[in-house]
Amino acid sequence: MSQMKKGKQTFIVEIIEHQKSTWQGQVHWIQENKKVSFRSVMELLYLINSAITFESDSDQKETDMTEEK
Repeated sequence: MSQMKKGKQTFIVEIIEHQKSTWQGQVHWIQENKKVSFRSVMELLYLINSAITFESDSDQKETDMTEEK
């Protein structure tokens, strides 16, 4: 079961290109000082969602946003 992280989270979205009716760019997660590239709006939303949710298990799974800098 996923749960939200406590407190506000801030992201800066940099749109580098717009191709095939979607965005490509980078999202920077301010609180964790992590930056990840994305290839579509859907991927951007997935990355942000993975950053603000976590697994409630004792073995927390790492998400895409938490893996890269």
